[in-house]
Amino acid sequence: MSEKILFTSEAVSNGHPDKMADQISDAILTEMIKQDPDSRVACETLVTTGLVVVAGEVTTKAQVSIPEVVRKTVKDIGYTDSAMGFDSKTCAVVVSLDKQSPDISQGVTKGEGLHKAQGAGDQGMMFGFACDETPELMPFAISMAHKLLHKLTQLREKKVLKYVLPDSKSQVTVEYKDGKPYKIAAIVISTQHTEDVKYETIKKDMINQVIKKVIPAKYLDKDTVYHINPTGRFVVGGPHGDCGLTGRKIIVDTYGGMGRHGGGAFSGKDPSKVDRSAAYMARYIAKNIVAAKLASKCEVQLAYAIGVAEPVSVRVDTFGTATICESEISKLVRKHFKLTPEGIISSLNLKHINYLETASGGHFGRTGATFTWEKTDKVDALMSDAKKISKSSCCK
Repeated sequence: MSEKILFTSEAVSNGHPDKMADQISDAILTEMIKQDPDSRVACETLVTTGLVVVAGEVTTKAQVSIPEVVRKTVKDIGYTDSAMGFDSKTCAVVVSLDKQSPDISQGVTKGEGLHKAQGAGDQGMMFGFACDETPELMPFAISMAHKLLHKLTQLREKKVLKYVLPDSKSQVTVEYKDGKPYKIAAIVISTQHTEDVKYETIKKDMINQVIKKVIPAKYLDKDTVYHINPTGRFVVGGPHGDCGLTGRKIIVDTYGGMGRHGGGAFSGKDPSKVDRSAAYMARYIAKNIVAAKLASKCEVQLAYAIGVAEPVSVRVDTFGTATICESEISKLVRKHFKLTPEGIISSLNLKHINYLETASGGHFGRTGATFTWEKTDKVDALMSDAKKISKSSCCK
């Protein structure tokens, strides 16, 4: 008899205060990169009742009105009425942006540091992950959690559910059987709402108009537990209910806890920061390995030293699912993927994308021109080289 295993992941909506902060930081980054692709940006945001604080280090030729970007971002999220506790028109915006440290700048500017090549913006390790649980090669739990909130946000923005306000969270617990998603054991949805709606209405709508519209019926049964607004009331939300900060939803942003995380946040950082760009490259590598059928599950670790271009280590872990030796897969990674900061930025076109799009809904498993790291254009090359390698011969 196979062991019953449960795994849980959560997601948050674009109106969650931490996600608001991420979106503001990435909206500012996007405007600067659009005008000056070589902008160096480290932009942190705090949101609380009636107040947005933007701070960090920026070196750019771009001319950007920070308050204007902040107000537009908050408006687009949906906080446009002081009755919600936050209003894009009346919130205060405090800005404190300094220039990037010259000591860091020389290490990440080509030809200026100890090394001629553009070095990494900081030390650290970054992870990428992929698995065959979903068509987008993402873990099932985080994929479903994001899709639930995407549907809920659509219903809010189209005013189908007029009582729903911007701040929402989801959580999905998946039961595995023989290593594969078998059913969903529990779903949590908490959504901010207006004062006048009855709890019974919220629960019915979340189950019928969100959950059952998103989750394939085969994963739901009579034993699936639904926790809908389990405190019974969620009127006070958004920045009025909780202070929000950039970079506090790093597991929501990535793999829902299924893959490891190096600890560095993404939003508000230009691609010279390997916290962001190398994590995107690691996902790109892992996804292509799984798409090429070299493994059904893959985690890639890249690690860097500040000011140094080449990674100090590259590690591939396929959790025993590889069709050829992991050591050979690692060699293929070195052969087919550019791993220096300059190579990553060029390969993934990271100076010319809309970072704001990444700041809500997860950075991985997405479609569209922004998400260049989701391409599977290395599959043919990997498969061709892998055919020349026998697992039995390489693993002796």
